[in-house]
Amino acid sequence: ALVNRSMARVEYIRGLEFNTTVPVDVISREEYQSGSGGSYGESLRTFDNAKFEALFLIGESEDSIATQDSTLGASVLGYYSPAQDQIVIVSDTETPTISENTLGHELVHALQDQRFDLDATARTRDGVQGRNGLVEGDASAVDAVYSERCGVEWECLTPTSGGGGGGGDTHAGISFLYYFPYSDGAAFVSDLRDRGGWSAVDDAYADPPDGAREVITSEDYPEWEPRNVTLPEAPGDEWEQVRPSTDRNRPDYGTPGPSAIAATMAYTRADQYNSSYGSSVVTADEILNYDGATLDATDPYNYDLAATDGWEGGRMEVYENGSETGYVWRTVWADEREAETFAEAWGDVVEHWGGSRNANGTYVIDEASPFTDAIAIHVEGDTVTVVNAPTAAELTELYDA
Repeated sequence: ALVNRSMARVEYIRGLEFNTTVPVDVISREEYQSGSGGSYGESLRTFDNAKFEALFLIGESEDSIATQDSTLGASVLGYYSPAQDQIVIVSDTETPTISENTLGHELVHALQDQRFDLDATARTRDGVQGRNGLVEGDASAVDAVYSERCGVEWECLTPTSGGGGGGGDTHAGISFLYYFPYSDGAAFVSDLRDRGGWSAVDDAYADPPDGAREVITSEDYPEWEPRNVTLPEAPGDEWEQVRPSTDRNRPDYGTPGPSAIAATMAYTRADQYNSSYGSSVVTADEILNYDGATLDATDPYNYDLAATDGWEGGRMEVYENGSETGYVWRTVWADEREAETFAEAWGDVVEHWGGSRNANGTYVIDEASPFTDAIAIHVEGDTVTVVNAPTAAELTELYDA
């Protein structure tokens, strides 16, 4: 009865009808956490570890996939599975309870899948953030209207306990990264509705945002496209590119975009290695949005930073030499000034994590840091290339500037 009522309410708000009834299952948080690890091959794990190490979010001695799973496992209230065509509600209590707002949000995703086909095409991180900005922004917009009507025009089910998440370790930087589609997606969809109502949102599914850039700066949508970025082959014969596509159908490179860069900046205020506010590279006012004296509940985080402004594209490739890994990450920017701004900010990040520059301008990170390595930052016009290797001597084996 609750599902049927919620489906009718979502249809009323969104102006679209479901094709079929949506199955709903309820599982415990323990069951969700035990099954969230998935199956990943060695190449994908190596690549993912290097990517999150490159972003200074997860140290080289940690498992990036396990850290992400733990963060999600502690906070997920429910999800829609396109593969199974069903909603799964995660309950924190022995007796399952369901928040009608959570159910309504996930029903929007089921409606999106039925009407617009939420395909699982492999994408880079930035591509996923762009598409999810539309998907989650749409659901959040419906959720906001749903919540406003509850207790005023509609009687709604609100559990007195449970439904708040918990039962796992959360990572502040990963949480900031994963929350992007919810925070900025709502504003993006609001802008689409100002342009042409729900019809403009419907049309966007045929041409979703190409990356976080179009969600952050909605006036760039839909004309903006990321620039194609290429990298030369590693000059050292000992290094081989890590190809995660051998494990899954996905690109052999990564594209950390503006939302990932912003998460890196934000995490310098929360990490336990160097949590001094004097060392963090951003202030609280730069990454948090306040509505008066309180945090804006609909758009709490800001990803439009000086270090992300003007991002036009990027490509990261990971290499391995035996048990050692390194990477080359190139980003392109709107102009030379924006490139210099990012390069300087990234240098501050490296220094925050224990990096110091040698006579050649290369950063060597302290052995006490979770990111002990050598890093070079090359700026050429509107292009910034960041190179990482275990030692400074090995940097030119990956990229000969």
